[in-house]
Amino acid sequence: MAAAWVGYLLDGFDFVLITLVLTEIAGTFGLSTAGAASLVSGAFVTRWLGGALLGALGDRYGRRPAMIASILLYSLGTFACGFAWDYTSLFAARLVIGLGMAGEYSASATYVLETWPAPLRNRASGFLISGYAGGTILAAQLYQWVVPNWGWRWMFWIGVLPVLVALWVRRSLPEADDWSTEVGAAAERPNPFRPLFAGRARRRLNCALAVVAFAALYCVFTPAGTGYVPWLAALAALCLTAFAVQLGGRRGWVLYVALTVTVFCAFLYSWPVQALLPTYLKTELGYAPAEVADVMFYAGFGTMAGCWLAGFAGDRFGTRRAYAGTLLASLAFVFPVFAVRDSLVALGMLLFVLLALGQGISGILPKYLAGHFPTATRAASLGFVYNVGALGGAVAPVLGARLAESMPLGRALALLTFGLTLLVVVLVGGDVPLRLARLLDRGAAGDHLAPAEPDRPARQRPKRRT
Repeated sequence: MAAAWVGYLLDGFDFVLITLVLTEIAGTFGLSTAGAASLVSGAFVTRWLGGALLGALGDRYGRRPAMIASILLYSLGTFACGFAWDYTSLFAARLVIGLGMAGEYSASATYVLETWPAPLRNRASGFLISGYAGGTILAAQLYQWVVPNWGWRWMFWIGVLPVLVALWVRRSLPEADDWSTEVGAAAERPNPFRPLFAGRARRRLNCALAVVAFAALYCVFTPAGTGYVPWLAALAALCLTAFAVQLGGRRGWVLYVALTVTVFCAFLYSWPVQALLPTYLKTELGYAPAEVADVMFYAGFGTMAGCWLAGFAGDRFGTRRAYAGTLLASLAFVFPVFAVRDSLVALGMLLFVLLALGQGISGILPKYLAGHFPTATRAASLGFVYNVGALGGAVAPVLGARLAESMPLGRALALLTFGLTLLVVVLVGGDVPLRLARLLDRGAAGDHLAPAEPDRPARQRPKRRT
């Protein structure tokens, strides 16, 4: 747990850097707000591919090798960001970060969930994801003295530190218990991509679809696709849906698609605030770097505390109930956060509560998603579903920036957060993905990670008196 948590902390540290130095980068390269926001989206362009590939690696060779590979990828990608000479080179480095970050989510989540006892797995999920929030706190504290003194590039060069964690992980960790028992000891290792390569024609078609999906997403989030974004986005969605249908199979494809849509909406409600909060604080509220760091500390620690709370609530009330109920409570704090302007302390306290309830509940999202899949295909399935849905995080900051062209940025963030949070409450609370899946497969399991119920003796018929 400690090794996975530290890896996730550094994952959060590396990824949030771009949001903290977005205005500095925009000034260096002469970018608009929307153009700079697309750099946040860059990591999401390759996440679907990284989640699938590193997830398949985790299913076939073990959770530990996949976790090491993901840490190396996002560390080296972050290090490369510090050497960027223009928008394109920085965007390319962000693509590498996306590959590694995707694998870190699926590998670390499956590793921890399959190691902890079944009754405590929501807690394990919440503790793990809290590491990401810890990384945002660490990055915010470094920002206030690194950037003013040394410039924004040094923030990225510090991001190479996770390589040391990867080396320690390789030497120290055993393999996950569930994978070792159910898969590692089996005569034949699983190949989650087998449906994609069944026959020469299908293999060629799917390789072509992968190239088209990547190219379409790249054009969507760069100036190359100007004027054609809706069509390119639809093309990418069709390609990724085709992969989901094949991976899910005749009975499971609905579950894959429904879970992907749920994650997409979850990113749409959460990422406008995560990605554009520093920009909002600096541009609309006029906060100095030290004040931004203070507010981000409140926000990051609120998310971390919310992850811990989510873990206990999930084990106590059930994953779905805890998820939907906490999100519903967060709606009361959305508009007050963006109404506060003159009090840093009040803004920090409101952000703490909002993110504890709204963002912190994502601590049990790995448990919610992973429970839908068996051990043999869990990492690849979780990696694909989560990271395709994570494209909502690529859309969110750009959407927030576009809305901000016709209204204040704070109001745009509040409207996006409120409306899409309500939609996720309905999807998760109503168990919509599993209900849809059971239309095709009545035997679809509700939660593969839940504690197994003990066998009950057959009920005996009482003897009749004579």
